[in-house]
Amino acid sequence: MVGASAIPLVGGLPGCTGTGASGRSDLPDLVFGQRGLADGRFQKPRAITIDSSDRIYVSDKTGRIQVFDDQGKFIRGWRTPEIESGKPTGLSMDRDGVLMVADTHYYRFLFYTPEGELLEDRTIGGVNGPEPGQFAFVTDILRAPGGDFFCGEYGEFDRIHRYSADGTYIDRMGEHGNGSLQFSRPQSFCMDSEGLLWVADACNHRIQVLDWRGATPLFVKAIGKQGNAPGELQYPYGIALTKDRSILVSEFGNHRVQKLDLDGNPIASWGSPGNLPGQLNQPWATATDSRNRVYVVDSGNNRVQRFRI
Repeated sequence: MVGASAIPLVGGLPGCTGTGASGRSDLPDLVFGQRGLADGRFQKPRAITIDSSDRIYVSDKTGRIQVFDDQGKFIRGWRTPEIESGKPTGLSMDRDGVLMVADTHYYRFLFYTPEGELLEDRTIGGVNGPEPGQFAFVTDILRAPGGDFFCGEYGEFDRIHRYSADGTYIDRMGEHGNGSLQFSRPQSFCMDSEGLLWVADACNHRIQVLDWRGATPLFVKAIGKQGNAPGELQYPYGIALTKDRSILVSEFGNHRVQKLDLDGNPIASWGSPGNLPGQLNQPWATATDSRNRVYVVDSGNNRVQRFRI
């Protein structure tokens, strides 16, 4: 089936330039997707990641993973093995080009080739429980430069687990709460060039920065507090680091994406509530490509929008 066509929006809406003095556009230069089950359409998309060739991977609440080129053209898609209990909420790329999927309600992390072949021998988790190697609802997985995996969970437990490069359990940290090294839905991760782990502590309306380069995790700082003013956060579900050493935060509750410096000071923001180009409805996730363009999963509008930084 042929899905919805991508809509190029270079230059913005008629009568509006949409571009500030910095050259950054407040309007998208690309929008793709709409509500539906056909290829290229979405039912509440919730996660995104981008590979080294700028192919875009998006998952939605049907359990589909769809792949697009950088113009929003559908390439291929597949479904995760089981969807009756729930669907994935996290996607990320391994360094070898393998797609990693947080199969949230099945307590496991799945690994796929870019063509959609499930690498069953690499699955991490799959059992619900409190013991090492067991999970509650999983959120995101990140591969550190040293090879270790960092895996998040929420629900009965709000923790981050560490696994070796071969998928062997190493350790875990965190608990439910709002203090240092405590979490309320650690929804997404990224890692900076120094090896510090940035965690979107979504229901605490903040981002925690951790140093887990050694055996013991250390709290570095937290940025953000609940609110809707610049620099404040409301359910930050997605985070991504940019090439200019800033951080992008997609706020499910504030219907916007903010760009902050690494101390949490506001630089720019995109979005306001609505369904017009440039407006957002419950954005779940964000990612950047090789050209530092910002992709936003506009979940409530069943689409992806791309902005220029």
